Amino acid sequence: MSSNIRTVDTPTPAPAPAPSRRTLLRTAVAGTAVAGAGLAFGTASPASAASREAESTERITTPAQALRRLAAGNERWRTLRQEHPHESAYLRRRLVDGQQPFAVVLGCIDSRVPPELVFDQGLGDLMTVRSAGEVLDEAVLGSVAYGVLELHIPLVMVLAHQSCGAVAAAVHADETHEPLPAHIQYLADQIRPSIDRSQNGAARIDATINANVRSVRNRLAADPDIAAKVASGGLAVVAARYDLRDQRVRTLG
Repeated sequence: MSSNIRTVDTPTPAPAPAPSRRTLLRTAVAGTAVAGAGLAFGTASPASAASREAESTERITTPAQALRRLAAGNERWRTLRQEHPHESAYLRRRLVDGQQPFAVVLGCIDSRVPPELVFDQGLGDLMTVRSAGEVLDEAVLGSVAYGVLELHIPLVMVLAHQSCGAVAAAVHADETHEPLPAHIQYLADQIRPSIDRSQNGAARIDATINANVRSVRNRLAADPDIAAKVASGGLAVVAARYDLRDQRVRTLG
């Protein structure tokens, strides 16, 4: 992973949510989020046999632990040393009784960026929520909140990527005023506030990708339920970007 340490914005704590809101969230279908500050991917080396065994049984309980696990997995992926962990018959039987994922990854639907592969993780490791351009709506928010509030997942990563088609479509529609198909227009409308008009051409799209993922991260972290978990120190919500050229994930401040 990158040796440069990047910091993560610390969201402003918000009041604890009302019990009725928590009751409603317990009925959500799936998702996850986490809290913390000053966290970033650091240098990771491929795991030894001993550390792989520890990863199989170690309970990840802190944002820092979760980020280190993701960093190690992404290093394996990009250096073609994937382990494809946690696929054994034993683990499949064990997961029948429950799950303890260590991170929620909210990513784009792009077929080139499947989180379980990008981070070299297996069954029971990640909760993944995917929408074009990481667009955040009530279903996505409810899914993330379920993971945070009910499964106590310590990390939520919002993962953008290079050459995002949803962002490119939003920028093009904004520049040309050409209408998009109804449902795709909704995506463009959600991304439009993040368009970086100080840039032009491909640079505008690239800058908007970063601005959009930061915006989604900030909106998640500002949700009262999630903000309360962040304030307690048990959760971190981070923004990150996957580059297709070198397959590296970098956290964004």
